[in-house]
Amino acid sequence: MMRRTLVAVSSFLGLLAAPLCAATVEAGADARTEADFCKGCEALVELALAHPARKDDRERDAARHPAETLSFFRVRPDMKVGEYAPGGGWYSRVLAPYLAREGHLTGLFFNPKQGPFDADKINASAAGFADQVAGWTGLPVQSFSGMTLETVPDDQKGTFDRILVVRMMHNMMRWNIADSEIKAMRALLKDDGLLGIVQHRAKADAPYAVSYGNRGYLREADVIKFMEVNGFELVARSEVNANPRDTADWEEGVWTLPPTYALKDKDKAKYAAIGESDRMTLLFRKRP
Repeated sequence: MMRRTLVAVSSFLGLLAAPLCAATVEAGADARTEADFCKGCEALVELALAHPARKDDRERDAARHPAETLSFFRVRPDMKVGEYAPGGGWYSRVLAPYLAREGHLTGLFFNPKQGPFDADKINASAAGFADQVAGWTGLPVQSFSGMTLETVPDDQKGTFDRILVVRMMHNMMRWNIADSEIKAMRALLKDDGLLGIVQHRAKADAPYAVSYGNRGYLREADVIKFMEVNGFELVARSEVNANPRDTADWEEGVWTLPPTYALKDKDKAKYAAIGESDRMTLLFRKRP
């Protein structure tokens, strides 16, 4: 089994070493219009999704639409990308093989001095992120790095092309760290940098009690307004991660639904049929 995995990783690295499609190379990074996902990137995303490190992750692809989401966020393989709160690494194992050849992936971890965190664990996670991702994927450790948002080093300010915040805005809101965390991420972005958000979505008329993050859901209008107040402008929104079957009013919040199933085996078939949460997918540009 180990030998078969190593062969698969070796084959993947060989494919990464091949040149990008002619359309991508000839256009050049500066010539690519922001309105379109780069030519040839779709194939590289599909290659990343097929990486052996993702064999246990793929069952979630149908609900999370990673290829379509990265396309909507206009993430190119030559970019420096920050992934906020990587957690168990589901998106890291997509981004790492996609960016490893030409780009760079940085895990952005909570400010350990704010929120309900074990500071030592947060610092250790940030310090070990590059080695962890390299261990998962067999890709060069130099393509990855990690940092906390306690301080933004001067040499990192204005260097990120994209930052992705996936299913984490509700935690920032309920832990009262959203302002400082988004401020730090804004400082990291280039002047034309984009920040993509995927977030469990409350109904537009949901009362505050079920839409301030404590149940995992936020109202889309509230997220957009929050980002605008914090120096961003909405570029586009997508329904790629929408799920109209989710009523967003569950007894145990979003965690009632898969993959968590907070009620354990109670009505599990019902929640499995509903699927993962209804999600907003929003793209913001850093405003001058």
